[in-house]
Amino acid sequence: MYARILIAIDGSDLSLRGLEHGLELAAKLGSKVDILTVSEPWAGGMTDVQGWTVGYESGPEYRAEREASANLILQPALDRAAQMGVDATPAHVLDRYAAEGILETIAERGSELVVMTSHGRRGLTRVLLGSQTVEVLTRSTVPVLVVR
Repeated sequence: MYARILIAIDGSDLSLRGLEHGLELAAKLGSKVDILTVSEPWAGGMTDVQGWTVGYESGPEYRAEREASANLILQPALDRAAQMGVDATPAHVLDRYAAEGILETIAERGSELVVMTSHGRRGLTRVLLGSQTVEVLTRSTVPVLVVR
């Protein structure tokens, strides 16, 4: 039914519930899985005297730290997939908002289903932070399973 499933995680307890659901489904269907985490853009930076934006996020240390942080999220998820007998590949998208990274990865990896969670923010919090889940739901070209 779904040969390739994308599971988006951010390391939160809620996203790990989504990981479990996605891996259980993949194990039952014999699906391959891509486990994705997205590192949102860093809001730092300074402008030099010539008007160029420079800062931490443009240096190699920035990329190395973001990759290390992503690996701390991805490796336990890959270990869990291996325990369940699921063929899983890691994916890390740097400097994108979650929805953008998920949508890009769907296209790149040929995902047929996305499994993700929703934090269920409401009111002003939702207005200020937006809803990455809603954006994926409205823009995805494949089915999205939302775990709460």
